[in-house]
Amino acid sequence: MSFFSKRIDKRIAAYQRELIETHYREVDNMYRQIRGWRHDYRNHIGVMKAYAASGDLDAIKRYLDLLDHDLTTVDTVIKTGNPMTDAILNSKISLAKSKHINVIADAHIPVMLKSSEIDLCCIIGNLFDNAIEASMKLPEEKRVIRVYMDMKGTQLYISFTNLTAEGKLKKENGRFRSTKGEGHGFGLVRIDDIVSRLDGYLSRNSEDGAFTTEILLPQV
Repeated sequence: MSFFSKRIDKRIAAYQRELIETHYREVDNMYRQIRGWRHDYRNHIGVMKAYAASGDLDAIKRYLDLLDHDLTTVDTVIKTGNPMTDAILNSKISLAKSKHINVIADAHIPVMLKSSEIDLCCIIGNLFDNAIEASMKLPEEKRVIRVYMDMKGTQLYISFTNLTAEGKLKKENGRFRSTKGEGHGFGLVRIDDIVSRLDGYLSRNSEDGAFTTEILLPQV
């Protein structure tokens, strides 16, 4: 193996390690919120029992409405039908919301996919990270990420769209340049490599202040 190949292998290994560690922190944060709500469960029951004892049904209703709103912030946001995809999507949506980014997601996929979980995790994770990075350059009221995933015949269709502060992005040597600075953009290369290896299709488009990535992955 050449020196160059060894450097690439080390870089890929380091990148995958960083990706897994980041996703672990995000999922851990989401479940910490769930554990916190469960810890308070007995206190909530106690409050409602007190209202019930005094016959204050309106107070119980108001409290239940508050609890219902609070629970939606920690409940599973997306249920695609694929457990791994649920985990990565929900962890990224939780991260985006913590940064005051609105996420509009519609995802439906079968439980069994030909694409490996590692490949899918890398694609979705990188697409989300890039969209979050771009969204953070915008004022809060303009931060939005649209995610759509579904089967198109025998292919898994993935679409990510986010608004950008740069307007229409320009290509260099046929590629959109990463806005993260020198030394970044490795995630874009990883997506390209995975889609190519799986004989898939990838399209990136920048129009009217929005950036869209569309991917098709064969599943037969």
